[in-house]
Amino acid sequence: MTDYDAIIIGGGHNGLVAAAYLAQAGQSVLVLERRDIVGGACVTEELFPGYRVSSCAYICHLLQAKVIDDLRLREHGFAVYQLEPARFQPYPDGNVLVFWDDVDRTVEGMRHLSAHDAAAYPRWLDFWRRAAGLIHPYFLTAPPSLSELVARARRTGDEDVLETLLTRSMADLVQAYFESPWLQGATIQAHDVGDPAAVGSAFCQSYIRCDMYSRPEDCGIVRGGMGTIPQAMLRSAEQSGATVRTGVSVRRVLVEDGAARGVELADGEVIASRVVLSNADPKRTYLRLVGAEHLDGAFRRQVGRLKTRATYLKFHAALRELPDFSRYLGPDFDPRALAYIKICPSADYFAHSWDDALHGRPSRSPVMEVQIPTVYDPTLAPPGQHVMSIWVSYAPVQPRDGTWDTLRRPVGEHLIDTLATYAPNLREAIVDWSLFTPWDLEQRVGLTDGNIRHLDIVPSQFLTQRPLPGYADYRTPIEGLYLCGAGTHPGGEVTGAPGHNAAAVVLRDWAG
Repeated sequence: MTDYDAIIIGGGHNGLVAAAYLAQAGQSVLVLERRDIVGGACVTEELFPGYRVSSCAYICHLLQAKVIDDLRLREHGFAVYQLEPARFQPYPDGNVLVFWDDVDRTVEGMRHLSAHDAAAYPRWLDFWRRAAGLIHPYFLTAPPSLSELVARARRTGDEDVLETLLTRSMADLVQAYFESPWLQGATIQAHDVGDPAAVGSAFCQSYIRCDMYSRPEDCGIVRGGMGTIPQAMLRSAEQSGATVRTGVSVRRVLVEDGAARGVELADGEVIASRVVLSNADPKRTYLRLVGAEHLDGAFRRQVGRLKTRATYLKFHAALRELPDFSRYLGPDFDPRALAYIKICPSADYFAHSWDDALHGRPSRSPVMEVQIPTVYDPTLAPPGQHVMSIWVSYAPVQPRDGTWDTLRRPVGEHLIDTLATYAPNLREAIVDWSLFTPWDLEQRVGLTDGNIRHLDIVPSQFLTQRPLPGYADYRTPIEGLYLCGAGTHPGGEVTGAPGHNAAAVVLRDWAG
């Protein structure tokens, strides 16, 4: 006898997506979430009285159109503000770049910095559209092997693009396209690879750039904060018949005769099921939720070696007024220009940020993606006031000197000081602030090492290697146990793809 067809551990957005698809197929589904709210790393929280922030994930750009439409998320409250301009980037010397959806308008604004780079920018975008076009078709399918990617590149005439992705670094590419430090600083990125000079950093960037294929109406600041997304998914799943319980912690997956048979909760309650899907990260699933006696020792050691070293900081502040960027935008600028601000003056600055984290130091040159969503959505703060969040690259999982408890205050103050060099009224504007460190993200959200993508998206943990060779199909060594979180293909960000794909595999397995 079973209580449910499927139990899903974790009410993050991918777990809710899997639940909705399984329930739509007529299966009885139970979602178990440790926190009192669903969403995992995709939530809206009132950290300061009257001020609500997207406490971890902060922008919607890769949520799959099929998931939005199949789950009828717009009917359940999902809506976004499309950003225009898309991004504003100030520089310490007073120069500025503003990025618009209109490429010609963006290029025109670049000419005062470098005519060469302005001419190169459309070619840069074309390269990444072609690069992302190799990966994007596989978001809602099994991951492609390298030979399949080569065959696709040959069919589409993009063999040169794939070769570049596999053999060159982001630093190489940025320097090949742009000569000015301003454009290099604006375009450099390495995400979980960290080192922009590392071969493979360009390959993994192609995943993030798949947002070039997202529908414009699905990208931007989410109305009501990022937590609106899982709330819409929750309503969709429940409408289809799924049951969701919050405030319950799973102690272990029950395994009998090599197969998952249900779960045991922290209070001792046992719930039986035909299958179990874990939305927890692979390390937490295999090393904590599954007893060591049920997995081969070599497999567990392989799991223990999975890379979770790329970690970040999330800073939040309640503001009594907007930061003053009039030095860059003029005295009467449109406040919506402040919705998304990037601080990264040069490619060297970016590289220094990673080097600090790699050697256990909080970054002395923090790369900051600053968001002030209240310039679009005033419901997140009291009338006339604002919230500001900063996503900071990078941070060490464990600092070399001190602990995150002792470093939280000085690191937060350094972030304020750094941003205040661009917006001099910032300190006076802040009502209160909070900093989430990797340790905080692990404790609050249950992310091993505070890793927001469950596992680093690096070449050895990408496509058919994610999370492990031989297990990129959402199945595990234990029959009836599946993974459905960001540690599986295609990876992190708020996409819904892992949940969609895992549910499809479960239904195929049941169909025989």
